[in-house]
Amino acid sequence: MDHVYVRYFVTDAERSTRFYREMLGFEVVMNPNPGFSLLERGSLRLMLNASGGRGAGQSSSSGETPEPGGWNRFQIRVDNLDAEIARIQESGGTFYDEVIESMGGRQILLIDPDGNLIELFESRTEPNR
Repeated sequence: MDHVYVRYFVTDAERSTRFYREMLGFEVVMNPNPGFSLLERGSLRLMLNASGGRGAGQSSSSGETPEPGGWNRFQIRVDNLDAEIARIQESGGTFYDEVIESMGGRQILLIDPDGNLIELFESRTEPNR
């Protein structure tokens, strides 16, 4: 299976690993140290790096440190957006805003513990997988 890899910078990789496992059903592929986790859901592999840590989390030669947050995000397709929202809210999850409706479907932005966004999307036209 081909995988798509996305890297998110976080302040606490262990906390973020719990969030993605418990809220969104990701599985841990590897967790070699407290500053890094590799998670998987379907063909998506999510790399969580602690900012200011080793590897990809270390500062650049100009002294800048990778930081979490921003508007970049990945999309998870769901069959019933309202049911997912209710389930996540019951588990303590936080959303950025209300559901947005468009011709293609409905979406909402879930916020991870470090302010990174995950788009939950229910398509009007194609089955969600």
